[in-house]
Amino acid sequence: MGKNTISLRGKNILGLEDFSKEEILLVLETAKEMKSIIHRDIKKVPTLRGKAIVTLFYEPSTRTRTSFELAGKYLGADVVNIAASSSSIVKGESLRDTLYTVEAMGFDAIVMRHKAEGAAEYASRIVSPVILNAGDGAHAHPSQGLLNLFTIQEKKGRLEGLKVAILGDVLHSRVARSDIHGMTKMGMEVHIAGPRTLLPRFLRDIPGVFVHDRIEEAIVGADVIEVLRIQLERMKGGLFPTTREYARIFGLNDERLRLAKEDVLVLHPGPMNKGWEIATPVAYSSSSAIQEEVQNGVAVRMALFVLVLMGGKSE
Repeated sequence: MGKNTISLRGKNILGLEDFSKEEILLVLETAKEMKSIIHRDIKKVPTLRGKAIVTLFYEPSTRTRTSFELAGKYLGADVVNIAASSSSIVKGESLRDTLYTVEAMGFDAIVMRHKAEGAAEYASRIVSPVILNAGDGAHAHPSQGLLNLFTIQEKKGRLEGLKVAILGDVLHSRVARSDIHGMTKMGMEVHIAGPRTLLPRFLRDIPGVFVHDRIEEAIVGADVIEVLRIQLERMKGGLFPTTREYARIFGLNDERLRLAKEDVLVLHPGPMNKGWEIATPVAYSSSSAIQEEVQNGVAVRMALFVLVLMGGKSE
């Protein structure tokens, strides 16, 4: 990697729209090295010894927060977790004051999840630590987009020219937005389908993106299918009749899966609403890489830490 002139050192990871194709490839290549560390008996390297990382989460999370924490610890960093429910945030402390407090403590990186779109960008403008966006409202989830690309590349051996079907609640999905930015930059063809009420109009204006009224049309011949979670907590109601009706018309089941290529790869960012957007047999089928996504998430987040804090030195 020393010969590579591309550097992400000091780069705020806000969204994949800010990444070039070459930068994405650098993250994916670095993640391969990081994944080998996860498979060791002793999962510890001194790469980030002396670095301090804080995870600041204003929304619940299992996979993302834990994998960022593990990523930092595997690399030798000191990692502190701050959850909104157990900090001065419940006393009314503003985001600005919380960020200033964290900065004053000397952290090198802030991993941040917030319900408001643009919160991570705001943080990057007012404090000096590197900001890694772990999800801001429905706007972006760059590390999830990168781990999806890493999983696809690992399983398929390539990215360019693949057909991907993204199914479901795109309107509320920060994962879908990051996927679309990343996948189209890598030369993938993205086909989207779901209830019209859950498909933003801007999708039709993006080169390389095709929108379908029926999910069967999106799935036919697909190399990869990503199923999105129905985000009931972000909905005000009336966007589709019932979850049972949704499953009947838009859910990924065995019958619909057969429309894709025989070696199709099934992804889901989790947590899954099994029986709604995805049938249980599909979620645990041989086509599914949903659990591998979780492990790959640790590798990709390790790669991001190494690249933004050290410029890419893995040892």
